[in-house]
Amino acid sequence: MNIKATGKVVAPQILIGVILLVFGTMYPDGVTQAQDLKPLKPVPAEYANKHMPKGWWTDPKIIKEGQEIYMGQKYGENVPDDKRVFCFVCHGADGKSAIEGVPHLNSAAQMNRLSDSYWYWRIAEGVADTLMIAWKDKMTEEDIWKVVAFEHTFSHGGKAADHKH
Repeated sequence: MNIKATGKVVAPQILIGVILLVFGTMYPDGVTQAQDLKPLKPVPAEYANKHMPKGWWTDPKIIKEGQEIYMGQKYGENVPDDKRVFCFVCHGADGKSAIEGVPHLNSAAQMNRLSDSYWYWRIAEGVADTLMIAWKDKMTEEDIWKVVAFEHTFSHGGKAADHKH
């Protein structure tokens, strides 16, 4: 099948190629393939055996507590500046960052690639040469897991879901 464009016949593959070149390869959530498919570094041995506590991916109480931490409600008030946690400032209140280079947490394509130990490691240690600081000295291990459980809901339409990816 050919498509007529401005009086000329254009092969569909060429048209699709031009569209992809202009707009990028898009996932349904609007995140480009190039952004989502950056290779992941291996999880360091010290974090490889860390896993979400049983039942926490879908526990409403845990997710609510994770939301309070993420939004700065638990650590934000009456807490020294060096212990404040406001994840939403960089990652957005809905998991969609407005800051260039900060990953969207609402991208199922991106978030489903992460193991729980990888996710924990990145929050605990931060990411060198980025805005992502290490949180291990500001949050307890339990609280990091709560934040992970809450963040996971962003890539599932705001709903709790097991992380079986």
